[in-house]
Amino acid sequence: MYEYAVAWEWLSFAARWFHVITAIAWIGSSFYFIALDLGLTKRPNLPAGVYGEEWQVHGGGFYHVQKYLVAPAQMPEHLTWFKYESYFTWLSGFLMLCIVYYGGADLFLIDRTVMDLAPWQAIVLSLASLSVGWIVYDLLCKSPLGNNTWGLMALLFLVLIAMAWGYTQVFSGRAAFLHLGAFTATIMSANVFFIIIPNQKIVVADLIAGRTPDPKYGAIAKQRSLHNNYLTLPVIFFMLSNHYPLAFATHFNWVIAALVFLMGVTIRHWFNTTHARKGKPTWTWLVTVLLFIVIMWLSTVPKVLTGEAETSMNPVAQKFAANAHFGAARDVVQARCSMCHAAEPVYEGVNFTPKSVRLETDAEIAAHAREIYIQAGRSHAMPPGNVTAISPEERKLLVAWYESAISR
Repeated sequence: MYEYAVAWEWLSFAARWFHVITAIAWIGSSFYFIALDLGLTKRPNLPAGVYGEEWQVHGGGFYHVQKYLVAPAQMPEHLTWFKYESYFTWLSGFLMLCIVYYGGADLFLIDRTVMDLAPWQAIVLSLASLSVGWIVYDLLCKSPLGNNTWGLMALLFLVLIAMAWGYTQVFSGRAAFLHLGAFTATIMSANVFFIIIPNQKIVVADLIAGRTPDPKYGAIAKQRSLHNNYLTLPVIFFMLSNHYPLAFATHFNWVIAALVFLMGVTIRHWFNTTHARKGKPTWTWLVTVLLFIVIMWLSTVPKVLTGEAETSMNPVAQKFAANAHFGAARDVVQARCSMCHAAEPVYEGVNFTPKSVRLETDAEIAAHAREIYIQAGRSHAMPPGNVTAISPEERKLLVAWYESAISR
């Protein structure tokens, strides 16, 4: 049974690696085509139906790209579709959500100081929020508001703020930020699956059948692509945020999340304007820096992190606390780990609890049994550089504690 924890950790690593690979492919192609689209030049004597063209150089070769607003007069023999990058990014991300947050709901998803939920309740709320988010967004886009792209984006921003606040009232801070990223990524991937690709297929089918494609399908797809473009950077931030408690485990975490969305807009606005050859709005970087300074200030007001420590032990933690090896393991943790993993760390240079993981009380140590086992028992990841000189015998005690408890 205890080997299950090691296998689960490797499965999590593999899913994370796969997710990063597919995300790089999706974001890379998305950013490239946005830049290409904005940089198109209208020149005289272009072929019929060509909106603009772009000459590019890369890797020692020259590329000549032309864009048709609707479609060329004849369908080319080979047509490359950019869709699987999006699909597999979402699927691999959902796999990670299942492995880390659903499989470890008591530790990562639920914070009983926020809302006392059973694991199945938290998982149902998680799944429902992702589904409802797409439905609400899609209805807004198809409503009369959808005719005003920037007004729609402003309304979407308000929806995202509401979701940021709502997630922090239900889940742990770490899970709230992760879910806000998943909520946004679901909208982005669903845009590709339900809107952009189907619209492109309608155009292709019309062309093959000899009909003149309706330009509205391209316009709708472009609007959704624009939304995806401005939402990409905040999603990356939220996916990385679980490593930085100053972002997710503070009193104003939902306000921080809202400001992150604004930073995503200011950064992308600079790139989009530059690629469109409409100047270089350097003011966007000043605004971005100011927003980031506000975020840093908010993370220290109040100075003490709220953390995610539980006030009482759940049944799983009780099992580890009741084990015969717990006393010895607790002594090792308190001697080698608690100087950093405390509400007020005493180790020089450590000002905040690493990853907001406190290991001072029996409840806190028992709640993080699996992490202690993986990080300090089966591997030498903790303490970093073995700065507290934990011995091989002490690591064996941690291993014996976890494996004994899990095998009963």
